[in-house]
Amino acid sequence: MFEVINLVTPLFTIIFLGYVSGKLIKLPVEGLVWLSFFVIYIALPALFFQLLAKTPVAEFNNVSFLVMTTLATFCVFIVCFFIGRVINKSNTREATVQGFAGAYGNIGYMGPPLAIAAFGPEAGVPVALIFCLDNAMHFTLAPSLMALGDEKRVAFLPMCFTIIKKIFTHPFILATIAGMCAAFLRYEPRGAIDTLLNTLSAAAAPAALFALGVTAALRPIKRIPMELSYLIPIKLIVHPVLMYFMVSWIPGITDVWVYAAVLLASLPSATNVFVIAQQYGVWEERASSAVAISTLLSIASVTLYLYLAKNALI
Repeated sequence: MFEVINLVTPLFTIIFLGYVSGKLIKLPVEGLVWLSFFVIYIALPALFFQLLAKTPVAEFNNVSFLVMTTLATFCVFIVCFFIGRVINKSNTREATVQGFAGAYGNIGYMGPPLAIAAFGPEAGVPVALIFCLDNAMHFTLAPSLMALGDEKRVAFLPMCFTIIKKIFTHPFILATIAGMCAAFLRYEPRGAIDTLLNTLSAAAAPAALFALGVTAALRPIKRIPMELSYLIPIKLIVHPVLMYFMVSWIPGITDVWVYAAVLLASLPSATNVFVIAQQYGVWEERASSAVAISTLLSIASVTLYLYLAKNALI
């Protein structure tokens, strides 16, 4: 247990330091923009490229893994969307954000540092692949369902173009494609380029976690919505349990890939859930609460999961 505590304490402490800084230092939220840009467009892409470029090509051919992980997350989204739309009588747009709150984990900021720290560099490959597939799915679902729920008519072709553009211009996806191409071509950066990529990769985790803490501090919880009573348990408990059963059935799957997939599923609601809500002007305050509260509770749930995984109890 002490090994797990030593593992997660530095990572969650960085989030805590970001949170305290955001509360104590009265800087506007706009001050976070460049740090977020550095994390999303420079540091994490460098990390993904480095991990994938050094990966044996055969590991990219695990189609069953990609199908199962994406399907598990999609099933959780559908359940949350159904509860919001049918049982709670929310409109399509509100139910869409609720679906994301239950299924869209913080796999960008928290996923890579936690997975690599817990399971080693080999965990970076499944993390990067899951990230690409999950984000492609989310980038497709968000504009599509929001368009269906919009009273104004949205042209089909421009919407498709927007979806494709979001998928293939995302820096993480571009870095993953570049890393896979480098692996296929057996290209390994050397000299100054390798040093630069390693330096940026090392900066990815602390910068991402600190930015996450500041973001949570700058979006205070005004009230706890009723919907979070089931959305957060689904996100932190149901999603990882479903992921475990679906991925562990894959023939020949290694423990590291199973543990990495379940870890990503166990992460709290992503900051992008609030971004999507804000972009479409729907469910904003409650989305912000979902991100903040699930992040706080995940300190306990993720620590418990890592304890079980590190001790081979699952």
